[in-house]
Amino acid sequence: MSSSDLAPPDAARWAARAGLPLPADRHAAVAAVAHHIHSVVAVLRELDFGDTPPAPAYRVEQEKHDAAV
Repeated sequence: MSSSDLAPPDAARWAARAGLPLPADRHAAVAAVAHHIHSVVAVLRELDFGDTPPAPAYRVEQEKHDAAV
């Protein structure tokens, strides 16, 4: 089951398994937040980073600043 179809009782069950019991009035809110997070991550997974080097390859001291506009 993906978090996009997470029902409130399932959210409560998953939270309880993680040691975070939820009050009954929070089940729907937690399921909605899980759905939102899933939709944001899904968009990020679609991004094509192409030839973007990994973060450790970035060196601040090598950056040249150009004030020309």
